[in-house]
Amino acid sequence: QVQLVESGGGLVQAGGSLRLSCAASGRTFSNYAMGWFRQAPGKERDVVAAITWSGRITYYADPVKGRFTISRDNAKNTVDLQMNSLKPEDTAIYYCAADGPTRSQVPTRTIHQYDYWGQGTQVSVSS
Repeated sequence: QVQLVESGGGLVQAGGSLRLSCAASGRTFSNYAMGWFRQAPGKERDVVAAITWSGRITYYADPVKGRFTISRDNAKNTVDLQMNSLKPEDTAIYYCAADGPTRSQVPTRTIHQYDYWGQGTQVSVSS
């Protein structure tokens, strides 16, 4: 089992920044690919960004490219999502997720490949 706990959500004005963090426990964190997803009211949960177990390769969904950055610290068992230039359409509950164990060099993009999920953190962007 892998336990994931997100933090860092909140209310911010458009153009502002937030940094989300996900703390993992339970298994060897560096054995897992990680991802951030979001779900807005009435919409499906979609991938935002993903990172391989090593942290060397990342993936970003088109709506967040150039604005969001995913990173991980395998020594601290954390994965972060730096969100800049936030827009009202970024408003959603953000979830971190773990896929593995894996040594894949391709970031996991598909929701059903993820085995473990956090409880989510709310991000609200006002116009």
